[in-house]
Amino acid sequence: MKKSILKLIEQHGTPLFILDHRKLRDSYRTFKKNLPRVQCYYAVKANSHPEIIKTLFLEGSSFDVASYNEFMQIYKYINHFEEKDQDLFIWDKIIFSNTIKDKETLGKIKRYRPLVTFDNSDELKKIKECCDTAGLILRLKVPDTGSQVEMSSKFGAEPGDADHLIRQASDEGLVVEGVSFHVGSQCTNFDNYTEALAIASTILQDARKKGHPLKILDIGGGFPVPYDGQVVEFEKLANLIDTECNRLFPEDIEIIAEPGRFMVATAATLITEIVGKSRRDGKLFYYINDGVYHTFSGVVYDHWQPNFSAFRRGKMEVCAVVGPTCDSFDKISLSVQLPGNLEIGDYLLTENIGAYSTASSTNFNGFDGARIIHTNLRR
Repeated sequence: MKKSILKLIEQHGTPLFILDHRKLRDSYRTFKKNLPRVQCYYAVKANSHPEIIKTLFLEGSSFDVASYNEFMQIYKYINHFEEKDQDLFIWDKIIFSNTIKDKETLGKIKRYRPLVTFDNSDELKKIKECCDTAGLILRLKVPDTGSQVEMSSKFGAEPGDADHLIRQASDEGLVVEGVSFHVGSQCTNFDNYTEALAIASTILQDARKKGHPLKILDIGGGFPVPYDGQVVEFEKLANLIDTECNRLFPEDIEIIAEPGRFMVATAATLITEIVGKSRRDGKLFYYINDGVYHTFSGVVYDHWQPNFSAFRRGKMEVCAVVGPTCDSFDKISLSVQLPGNLEIGDYLLTENIGAYSTASSTNFNGFDGARIIHTNLRR
């Protein structure tokens, strides 16, 4: 592995973001194998690189988009379809899962009869005004305790309000197709899923009894990635979800999910270069050519704990790894075990950095982000 990475560095320089599409395909197939009843909608926000979208499109994935621009990234792969096939694809394979959509976006997507989420009365009125062709999914507030990124503080209707919102949509002449939830990103507390599924089941059954033909359950994302050995295997969670779905929901309920992190996190490796070093108050600081304004943006936005390893061996000590910008906030980690004998020009390797990294990278301070290269592409 070291030889192949050094060869890539020689060709492309650093920082270098290496995206392995074989791992991307493996993640998609693992998800499908372990959740056979669930239709997979890749959450584009996790990493919207066109090559990732293309690989998953070719695998047969559906897509979760949050904006018109993300929608158009998918649309480019179907714009050669006949109109009826375009409409079928958009209806069956794309969901606008952002519960708040601006009027301009709703107006643009009206012609496609899209599937969209909502969680409040004002959003219903806006959808009625600007996109009354849409099929609606009511997003519910559910427990997200212990998840790396919690969602319930910003999204989701209280379960007690569900009946009112479904009736309001019907009164507006809109059709609620189903319900959705999100237990929080990188969810390792599996009780969140069991509680959320129970809540969704109760609401679906109650709505059906009252004549509302709900037929879709969207279980969102949150599926954990093995960032370390403490994370419970995905297969165990999948078995729990599969068992509960079969117990709680009849066969005519279509079940979908929106994995993002799970698809791309383990598919990427970042190579950075040490461009400076110093001792500050006794601690060794390594300055590298990438930071929290760039590929390590997930440290800020995603509460991600970065990992580092070096090619050079030496006595390990607690070091700080910081970014290249002149902002003192640009500290990636102040507690990393690394050899204390690393020199300027040595390289650091960071694994499992495919999600919420390049997606939120900037060009702050005039520094370019990492160069992205692709391995194991299949055409």
